Amino acid sequence: MTISDAGTDRRVFRPTVLDLGDVLLRPWGRALDLPGGVVPALAAAAADPAVARWSPLGTGGRVVPETYLDRCDEHWADGTAASFAVTDAADGSLCGNAYLGWTNRDDGIAMVGYWLLAAARGRGLATRAAAAVTRWGVEQAGVRRVELYHAVANEDSCRVAERAGFPYEGTLRGSYTYGGGDYVDEHLHARLASDPFTESSGPFTH
Repeated sequence: MTISDAGTDRRVFRPTVLDLGDVLLRPWGRALDLPGGVVPALAAAAADPAVARWSPLGTGGRVVPETYLDRCDEHWADGTAASFAVTDAADGSLCGNAYLGWTNRDDGIAMVGYWLLAAARGRGLATRAAAAVTRWGVEQAGVRRVELYHAVANEDSCRVAERAGFPYEGTLRGSYTYGGGDYVDEHLHARLASDPFTESSGPFTH
């Protein structure tokens, strides 16, 4: 589906559940029900070495789950960003995260991000989740262009981007600091609303 003339009044992200079969993408927030509790699950995720390195959940290396969840609720309420917990469809356990947020709402440009816990890696979930939230944003909120950034050293994320249909567009020098460290170079990948989606990218909403 191509969105060519969507007005900014349509460009809001509304809470929904995306059903990918074996996993569900459910809105992050205080009301999210996870086995053992949403706060402990989020704290454990923040302690995962790969998540802490490439997708720090806090500012300056400090993670406060309650603050993170409140921020997710606020963004869902104003429609500016959509943070999904990727959860196992069978037992509800946390697998990871998928994110879509406006970077230039007036111009229809958003950014996608993702992370997975160690036990969920190697199954293609990051690729499927990134593709699903992108397609959902295009079809439901009129996203025109979706950008994906990752540190040059994060080769796994580069492969996810390519498999999810985000062509490489260039290298940004000294563009971002992960967890308050040194600024590093990043790859920029992006796709347009007019780029074709595969059927496997979903999403299927509840």
